[in-house]
Amino acid sequence: MTTRDQALLLFLGQFITDERKQRFEEVLRYRTRHVTVVLEDIFQPHNASAVLRSCELMGVQDVHIVENNNSYEVNPEVVMGSTKWLNLHYYNKVEFNTPEAFGKLHDKGYNIVATCPHRDDFTPDTLPLDKPVALVFGTEKQGLSDYVVAHADMRVRIPMFGFTESYNISVSAALLLYTLTNRLHASTDIGWQLSEEEKDELRLEWTRCTLSRIWQYERKFVALHPEFGV
Repeated sequence: MTTRDQALLLFLGQFITDERKQRFEEVLRYRTRHVTVVLEDIFQPHNASAVLRSCELMGVQDVHIVENNNSYEVNPEVVMGSTKWLNLHYYNKVEFNTPEAFGKLHDKGYNIVATCPHRDDFTPDTLPLDKPVALVFGTEKQGLSDYVVAHADMRVRIPMFGFTESYNISVSAALLLYTLTNRLHASTDIGWQLSEEEKDELRLEWTRCTLSRIWQYERKFVALHPEFGV
């Protein structure tokens, strides 16, 4: 975090309530980047929005959105404002963007985990969490692309005991994230929490989201601190 951003956070903090600051700290305590979600070609607004809402509620900070054949659409009534508390990363520059997403996640140390209902690999209770994991979900009709299945480091399935083929994608995401985040919270040897610098960055982002007409506050900040410029 730059010196300017630190000063800006201190300045903006004067204009939000102590209750809101306390709420930030309660949420930051459980925020993580040890688990992240990758959505490949998800376009149904209800499912897209429900997954984001589950991520936010489970403390998953980053969602990676891969747009190959479809554009990602969100239903505001379902997402319930959760997107403003998350970091969304889009991959949509070329015809097939999944390799770029995988490359960036591997560079950050993630194991890529394909969610495959019919592959008997790991379950949510047995999936290794010694390294950060990126859970990849595909569309309900087509599922994951062949590239994901071939290049994933691991595969995970949620046990099913009925006749139906698979869970709805939003249900799958919620079930997986609930189990994995609970495992992280109970662990004593996994460094799953955010660093202090990451927390400060989110404090600033969330403060900006909280204040209406944020540009007016930032303009006042620049006037009081010309050394930081625009």
